[in-house]
Amino acid sequence: MFLFVTKYLIPKGYRGMAVFPIVFVKHSMDKENSIFVNHERIHLRQQVELLVIPFFIWYFLEFVLRFIQYKNRDLAYRNISFEKEAYANEKDLNYLKKRSFWKFLKYIL
Repeated sequence: MFLFVTKYLIPKGYRGMAVFPIVFVKHSMDKENSIFVNHERIHLRQQVELLVIPFFIWYFLEFVLRFIQYKNRDLAYRNISFEKEAYANEKDLNYLKKRSFWKFLKYIL
């Protein structure tokens, strides 16, 4: 995993973005935030499991479906299965050591 600080690649309203094998962060202080970095590392694992490109297709399609469902951008984002898994487990710094394959499926409903 590589960490890069860049305020230009991160969408407005977000602090970071994982694109295998890189985590882009908007603020250098986030490089030292173990919970934030763990959240992004969970996304990297999800991307590897889905062979990267299918991850982003799934992510986008699920966002669209959640947006139709909730009619709210933030609620749609927070209810994407990948985000639900990452937020639910970001504080557990050992999560990736014990995480089972395709665990994000638990968070689909």
